[in-house]
Amino acid sequence: MDRALREPVGALYRVDPDLSVHRVAGGVTLSNGIAWSPDDRVMYHCDTAAAVVRAYDFDLGAGAVANPRVLIRFGPGEGRPDGCAVDAEGCLWVAVVEAGLVARFDAAGRRVRELRLPVSRPTSLCFGGEGLRTLFVTSMRHGMAEDELAREPLAGGILALDAGVAGLPEARFAG
Repeated sequence: MDRALREPVGALYRVDPDLSVHRVAGGVTLSNGIAWSPDDRVMYHCDTAAAVVRAYDFDLGAGAVANPRVLIRFGPGEGRPDGCAVDAEGCLWVAVVEAGLVARFDAAGRRVRELRLPVSRPTSLCFGGEGLRTLFVTSMRHGMAEDELAREPLAGGILALDAGVAGLPEARFAG
């Protein structure tokens, strides 16, 4: 990635079970969340600096992506996508850093729900707990001023939320 977070010179790579590494996509500025649809036919990827979530057609057998497209674009003042996860209904949950929320999007990229948080910088999320019904959200405190930290005492912590829907189990690496 570009250390200045301006140029899309980064890439996505796949690590195979034999530990070989393969470049699968380019044009990335600041790579963050990655998740797959329940049928493994779509891969989602958050590019935080570009403020977009891209969707790719995904071939599970080949580990290949195709047809990159911007599924969600965050405008000025709307925060930026960081980590993400998919729920059992096929919706994508995104931690929106600088906006203090996690947002749920349907497969077409429409925002269908959001949960406001007591922190302004959520960074990632995953489903866990009984039946994968708890949404765990990490947050950042790095770079926050003392007055911001006083207003957000939970910054840097992990939040546990009732998302009202179950998540999907994460796949294990085959290597």
